[in-house]
Amino acid sequence: MITTQYKITLPSDYNMNIIKDRVTNNGHKTDGFDDLIFKLYLITEKGEHHNLQNSYCPLYLWKNYNGLNKFLFEGYYDNILSSFGWQQVQVGIPLMDPPRNIKPYKYVLHVHDRIQPQGSLRQTKEEIIKKISQFQHAEYILTYNPDKWEYDVFYLFSEISNIIEEKHGVVYTILHISQGN
Repeated sequence: MITTQYKITLPSDYNMNIIKDRVTNNGHKTDGFDDLIFKLYLITEKGEHHNLQNSYCPLYLWKNYNGLNKFLFEGYYDNILSSFGWQQVQVGIPLMDPPRNIKPYKYVLHVHDRIQPQGSLRQTKEEIIKKISQFQHAEYILTYNPDKWEYDVFYLFSEISNIIEEKHGVVYTILHISQGN
């Protein structure tokens, strides 16, 4: 499995209804996409949930590289390029199996951290899991990137609460969830 995410920062006065309408009208186009496990259409809105900016930041989970390669190199990603320009696509490797049912979720809390240099990585996975288990009943997607020695936790929530907003991280609203074949 592979995760990908590109983060498109939009002007603070950007009308986010443009993105919402875009997802409403086009989100279904990735439903059933080859080798896609899911795509979360994520946005932040400046001032909502303590977010400092407007953004569009979809998160993909791929079964393998075939679907990702098809998406990037066979014209599907061209719509992003023509609308928003060249974007860095961040890549992550799941550190554990993601939740099976993501349909009930409406919000994602994204927390990012570094894996510090050390003499052995044998205990690192368990240490990360212990550190990120701050929400006892929350499901999450945990990925890492050994190129940068960083990890990302995407906590999934069906409703927003003050507890979520008090944590350090970015709170995304899920506009649509596509699931692949």
